[in-house]
Amino acid sequence: MKRFAWFFLSMLMVSGAIRTVGQTLPDKQEILAKMVLANRYFQEKWQDPGLNIVTDKVRPSHIWTRAVYYEGLMALYQIKPDPSYYQYAVAWGESHKWGLNGGVSVRNADNQCCGQTYIDLYKIDKNPEWIKDIRESMDRMVQSDKIDDWTWIDALQMAMPVFSRLEQMYPGHGYGEKMYQMFRFSQTKQGGVGLYNPKEHLWWRDKDFLPPYKEPNGRNCYWSRGNGWVLAALVRVLETLPVEDPHRKAYAKVFKQMAEALRKVQRPDGFWNASLHDPANFGGKELTGTALFAYGMAWGINHGLLGSRKFRPVVINAWNAMAHEAIHDNGFLGYVQGTGKQPSDSQPVTFDKTPNFEDFGLGCFLLAGSEVYRLK
Repeated sequence: MKRFAWFFLSMLMVSGAIRTVGQTLPDKQEILAKMVLANRYFQEKWQDPGLNIVTDKVRPSHIWTRAVYYEGLMALYQIKPDPSYYQYAVAWGESHKWGLNGGVSVRNADNQCCGQTYIDLYKIDKNPEWIKDIRESMDRMVQSDKIDDWTWIDALQMAMPVFSRLEQMYPGHGYGEKMYQMFRFSQTKQGGVGLYNPKEHLWWRDKDFLPPYKEPNGRNCYWSRGNGWVLAALVRVLETLPVEDPHRKAYAKVFKQMAEALRKVQRPDGFWNASLHDPANFGGKELTGTALFAYGMAWGINHGLLGSRKFRPVVINAWNAMAHEAIHDNGFLGYVQGTGKQPSDSQPVTFDKTPNFEDFGLGCFLLAGSEVYRLK
């Protein structure tokens, strides 16, 4: 009987009815090759980095979707310092005169996201014009008493790393303290009770999803990519914030809590569902949340915040799933949920469907690859 049961289980695994992605970390060059392939596809499609983005309407190319791509490109450049990557990023900044969509008075985090790459490029070339506008924009935030701008959790990833980079470069100017005040408001007060659930250690996307809103199965609604943005934000803050900052421990605590909660809801195939606590609500493979979780957890392992024994299999499973099942032979990325705010948006998410914006999904993928590449 035992022999039959084992034989039946083996057949299920071979047939794919039960599937577990291999837990072997690919060779570094294999990881890098996937990143290069996906990036090449995009850059060949967008040879002019300053070209407007046309979907349902015309948008400038320094909006948040493209800014996230450049976060990923700079991460790729760190492990493969190809001059063409650097030149492509500089050409993007120059095409917008290193400005922000909406100008220096803008408070919308989406329009400040480009500043992350402007600052990273400045660190290489030290051209003050490249960060003049983003610094003025953040100075205005610091000088204001307003701290409730981040009404949606995506905003944390878009703006917090700008504050932390400026705090690193200009300590004592209040960037770090202002960032923490705004983070804490979003965490504990936004929408009346805060967008972070301290019991389940995940974030509601915005006040629209606070209880009594529930998923069809009666659970809280936690959107995968939204939580991915927060985990990535914490990574990008912790890697640049000065070690003596008084709020590092608070960020690290939330980071570790989130990582543990996310580890428990990974799909057996390595991906995460768009709805983290209701697999039946638009369940299926989804790359962007998966990539951001892999990025965050790999970084946590590489920097000693997360235990390798517990989290390494999770990261490897996620990377292998994306690398083996989401990337086309030409570098196009499948299973990317387009823009939105909840599991039902931009559905269906499939291997062949082109999302309304291809750029931010690639940025997430490159961020993930850059840290998986560094795994020992």
